[in-house]
Amino acid sequence: MSGLAEFLYFLASVLFILGLRGLTSAETARRGVWLAEAGMAAAVLGTLMHPDIVTYKWIIISGGIGSAVGIAMSALIPMTKMPERIALSHAFGGLAAALVGVSEYYHHTHQLGHELPRITMGALGFEVLFGGLTFTGSLMAFGKLQGVIPGRNITYPYQNESNIALFVTAVLMLIGMIMWPALSWLLYPMLFIAFGVGVLLVIPIGGADMPVVISLLNSYAGLAAAATGFALGNNVLIIAGALDGASGFILSIVMSRAMNRSFTNVLFGAFGKVDEAAVAVSSSGAEVREASVGDAAMLLSSGSKVIVCPGYGMAVAQAQHAMRELADILEKEGVEVKYAIHPVAGRMPGHMNVLLAEANVPYDALKELEEINDEFAEADVALVVGANDVVNPAAKTNTGSPIYGMPILNADLAKACIVLKRSMNPGFAGIENDLFTMPNTVLVFGDAKDTLEKIGQALA
Repeated sequence: MSGLAEFLYFLASVLFILGLRGLTSAETARRGVWLAEAGMAAAVLGTLMHPDIVTYKWIIISGGIGSAVGIAMSALIPMTKMPERIALSHAFGGLAAALVGVSEYYHHTHQLGHELPRITMGALGFEVLFGGLTFTGSLMAFGKLQGVIPGRNITYPYQNESNIALFVTAVLMLIGMIMWPALSWLLYPMLFIAFGVGVLLVIPIGGADMPVVISLLNSYAGLAAAATGFALGNNVLIIAGALDGASGFILSIVMSRAMNRSFTNVLFGAFGKVDEAAVAVSSSGAEVREASVGDAAMLLSSGSKVIVCPGYGMAVAQAQHAMRELADILEKEGVEVKYAIHPVAGRMPGHMNVLLAEANVPYDALKELEEINDEFAEADVALVVGANDVVNPAAKTNTGSPIYGMPILNADLAKACIVLKRSMNPGFAGIENDLFTMPNTVLVFGDAKDTLEKIGQALA
């Protein structure tokens, strides 16, 4: 039985790696998900064969509850809320790792009555620290994305210094437990400090930086899972946790570079404080050309090539299906339609790709920034749907702008640019968007889904 369990763990590890590889491409992503799911099934089956299991009663009860929650989340949460669902899943994963660490500690020190080896204590302490931090940090990310708590960055004096001091305190407690086993009781206060650090680290980060935060918390959850594997002697947890931790960390760095910002600036820079003067100027409507639905329909139908720039506003309005329907109408009239996907558009990596794929937009119409940017100069219309800073020309021209140097979609180079916005509120950087006042740009105000449907009706 033990040999079969180890084989299933090995099979699960291989399937996890193949699944992760499949997720690197839109064409193979579905297969990658199926492979990862098969790997998880093999890992669960292998765990159920563990010789130390004395009763399946609580396993069946907890498995039933977890399955019911998972099915409900998948069935009830719309695709537009995927970032919130991912953050909530990370919270559950972090809490699970922390509770396993506490349980193992209690089992060895209180029930068996012996001290843990230093290596095991280190692994348990690590998973409790990062599991607890991931739990509350992910709940904060969920709250910001859901609007339960303010999405803006909340700051106060000496915030970074106090947060670092708290984290260092937790790390010193972990080192103390490893060096002096008699201090193992510090595990419990360290857990509560970790809970606090998770909250305090995410509070100063703006809602639009949540893609990086979610990815980083995913990395923390993976590291906690790997530590759990070391503590329990479980190979599949070590491999899967290491994959999760490494891929999440690398993705966080890649997204930071996509915004031309340092990793530390995202975490500690309180980026996105709104420039009130810029908001006042923008809100006044100075030099902004407003267009009607009819004007937008005429511009779209008169061209031969349209490039759509989707953003988080499209997700909020749940306008992806309306966008696809409008594209179908345009394509029937002979207009070529492509979609320009910025690396950090939305609230999680690949957010726009997922939403548009759910609306049955063909994969080959989705173009990454590097392969589509040179085509904007040939486009008759750039249609910006709910995007803001990722199309702001200030990133190319204004050396004093906080987003200067960030790669953007070249929507400003199209012959005409139509921007769908609900209001003149600034984006996550808190600055005015120069695109909105350019001579080739018109703005259509209103709900993006409603506006796209009306444009489609005007063209039908």
